[in-house]
Amino acid sequence: MLTPIVQRWQNRRASYRPAGEPIQTRLYEVAEILRDGPARDYVLRQHYSGSYPAARRRFGLYRGVDLVGVAVFSVGVNEGALRGLPGEGEERIELGRFVLDDDVPANGETWFQARCFEQLRRDGLVSVLSNADPMPRRTAAGELVFPGHVGTIYQASNAVYLGRGTSRTLHLLPDGSVLSARALQKLRSGETGWRYAAQQLQRHGAEDLQPGEDRRSWLRQWLPRVCTTQRHPGNHRYAWALQRGDRRHLPQSQPYPKFAVSQLQLPGVP
Repeated sequence: MLTPIVQRWQNRRASYRPAGEPIQTRLYEVAEILRDGPARDYVLRQHYSGSYPAARRRFGLYRGVDLVGVAVFSVGVNEGALRGLPGEGEERIELGRFVLDDDVPANGETWFQARCFEQLRRDGLVSVLSNADPMPRRTAAGELVFPGHVGTIYQASNAVYLGRGTSRTLHLLPDGSVLSARALQKLRSGETGWRYAAQQLQRHGAEDLQPGEDRRSWLRQWLPRVCTTQRHPGNHRYAWALQRGDRRHLPQSQPYPKFAVSQLQLPGVP
């Protein structure tokens, strides 16, 4: 049996809505968010990753004056993946975060996404890439914080499924969040943002990194003490062509992956 639900996030924990639940669009509005602050605050509060990507465009879903959803279109983590899509350079973009309050009806996701795509299309963007992470995450105490997902809403919007991304090893913090490979690279090299990476480890028990202390030695000492490792088989990758006629330039879609209800723990399903 395939899941009759769509996945949401509330305070970085999974929740669910019944699939096909209609949205009353007259109650909602989509508007671009011109600065990172409101979008970042919302994403960090709600999204399971507890992280915010390098944003190029941000859109909000509003119900009256209340912000009830955010879509962040970001700089691609893997530029090689974007190069395989129609368009050139900044005509291609990645959907880095897509989060809605769990009281927004299920069809709100595809409606919100479509409104964002319309604006990007008007502004001359050509293609979008997004990833769905199927790997469950647990805290050090065993609490399930993220059951994984396969991109059901992307499938509902007729995305082309490109298959799996590159497999890798994750470093999981005790709260179940991922200390990203990019954060670790910044810490080793000392480039902008390395202090935030160190603070993530310090919040979970690492000793403070002292001024002048060798960052690489400190990381070798504390990374295995604080983090556990988990092998990841690669995200599911989806793509859309925004401009008329460009879909023919996308690869042929592979069969969509599916989750069975038996694979999920579903407390709180309405």
